[in-house]
Amino acid sequence: MLINTIINLPRNAKRALALSADLILIPLTLWLAFCLRLEQLYLPDLRVTTVIVLTTLSTVTIFVRLGLYRAVIRFVGYQVLNSIFVGASISVITLAFLGFLLQAHLPRSVPFIYFGLLIISVGGTRLLLRSILNQEMSTGHENVVIYGAGASGRQLATALLQGSEYNPVAFLDDDPQKQKTVVNGLQVYKPRHLKQLMADRTIHQVFLAITQLQQSRKTEILSFLTQYDIRVQAIPGFAEIASGKAKIEEIRQVEVEDLLGRDAVVPDAALLSLKITGRTVLVSGAGGSIGSELCRQIAGLVPRSLILFESSEFALYSIEQELRQKYPETRIVALVGSVQDELHLRKVFSELNIDTVYHAAAYKHVPIVEHNLVSGIRNNFLGTFCIARIAMEYKTKNFVLISTDKAVRPTNFMGATKRLAELSLQALASTQPETIFSMVRFGNVLGSSGSVVPLFKQQITAGGPVTVTHPEVTRYFMTIPEAVQLVIQSSSMARGGDVFVLDMGEPVQIVQLAKTMIHLMGKTIKDAEGNGEIEIRFTGLRPGEKLYEELLIGENCVGTDHPMITRAQEDFISYAELLQLVERVRSDCDSFAINALTKVFETYVSGYKNPGDLVDYLRQRKPGSDNIVNLNQ
Repeated sequence: MLINTIINLPRNAKRALALSADLILIPLTLWLAFCLRLEQLYLPDLRVTTVIVLTTLSTVTIFVRLGLYRAVIRFVGYQVLNSIFVGASISVITLAFLGFLLQAHLPRSVPFIYFGLLIISVGGTRLLLRSILNQEMSTGHENVVIYGAGASGRQLATALLQGSEYNPVAFLDDDPQKQKTVVNGLQVYKPRHLKQLMADRTIHQVFLAITQLQQSRKTEILSFLTQYDIRVQAIPGFAEIASGKAKIEEIRQVEVEDLLGRDAVVPDAALLSLKITGRTVLVSGAGGSIGSELCRQIAGLVPRSLILFESSEFALYSIEQELRQKYPETRIVALVGSVQDELHLRKVFSELNIDTVYHAAAYKHVPIVEHNLVSGIRNNFLGTFCIARIAMEYKTKNFVLISTDKAVRPTNFMGATKRLAELSLQALASTQPETIFSMVRFGNVLGSSGSVVPLFKQQITAGGPVTVTHPEVTRYFMTIPEAVQLVIQSSSMARGGDVFVLDMGEPVQIVQLAKTMIHLMGKTIKDAEGNGEIEIRFTGLRPGEKLYEELLIGENCVGTDHPMITRAQEDFISYAELLQLVERVRSDCDSFAINALTKVFETYVSGYKNPGDLVDYLRQRKPGSDNIVNLNQ
């Protein structure tokens, strides 16, 4: 086909072809201007013919100088049309000058007619050829719609037209002034026309080109798009583009964070830096989801030293390498160790003179801890007590426990261990004023290890089913960076024994979250008749799982200097009682006395009820007995 032949020509051959076409179009246009003016088929004399030839050669030379033949036809835009306009203007002046110089018969209106015809012939042919070439090269490409006809949308459309994967066919925009206009050759429609566009143009994807909207408005747009069986993707954020970390054409999948996120509350710089800048800070569990983000934000606040304490060698290596590369001036000490190792911890605190501790180390996955009961309570409760007491002995100024909403009236062993950890810090805080102990309690964070979001994504990619434990289960969600930022600010407001609760927003129904993710990934939900792609399957609540999570044990809470942080007023035990509790739990753990441990929880953890079917994989408990049963029998 002729078009394919032209597309496959070498660059120099394409330039020669364009120049040859103009050598034909320019004299033809000038001759036609004479015909229109004289209203007859005009046969030029020698002088007029000389003017036409010289004007043609001059005009082509001008176009060469203006770079017209270096432009790629497929991407003809404003700059090329501007060059044509300037070249045509100079060509008209040249025509008038040559007509006067050679005393040729040149009616006064001919240059003006010639000017208009030249722009139409030279510019119009290029625009027409651009349209044909783009249509030909877009054959087989996936049709997409761009949401947002602003600067980002226009840049994205241009970038996609240069690529070989997508063919933008229309814009969607909320701005009435842009609707029904044409931008970059694409019609701008109202968002409600999306369904019709999907039917008429076979569109399966929408690209979001809205980099500077408030999160609340972005959430509204995404909620609107999830009504349709269409995949939604987005361009990188404005900050990433401006900093050069990403290009506008680097399309990414829309994440649930984009849908569940909230408008950012500007952090208080003084609260962020108060317990960190110029101090030695230790983060336990430094390689985990929360711990690693704590390390990133702390490193950016210029501590004197940052101590990474982690039991997983690989997780420690990963966060250490990341921080050393990003913050080469910060003193970073990477330590492998367990919060249950008292001798090791004493060496750490005696040698490093630590000012602030963020204790994020914990076993937090409910189903795992439900079957590893002794390990869970050793790490979460005894480990917390161990590192907290040593921090107090070595005069550490601040100690912050990363807690969880599952510690509130827990129905699972993990939540109960975290509530005991809170109680231990409250008891320690009551004995002395030197170390300020505080706890920060919040719900699920998006993207953490074990989070439902990556699990759903994996299940959808695999073709389903997406497994939800119960149709009515709800959870609070917050992004990891937002949670960590609030944790750091909370610690700066602590007075001792504080339980801070973060504003998690509105609870999210997990089954609705699953449906939203299915839609965002461009899939359809399988109905009762089997129509659709992805099945949602209910598997039943797991051991220790609650339908609804809570953030407060009682009703008593007071505000703080930060609008998204409150301080809970809750009961706690004395230091003497704590020491007795620690010895009792140690003894029960050493003998794997599961029944005895559950009685500890029933006594000390408000709202905890023994589910009656606890099974530690290393010990099978019969109801009412602490005798070991062989699991292989």
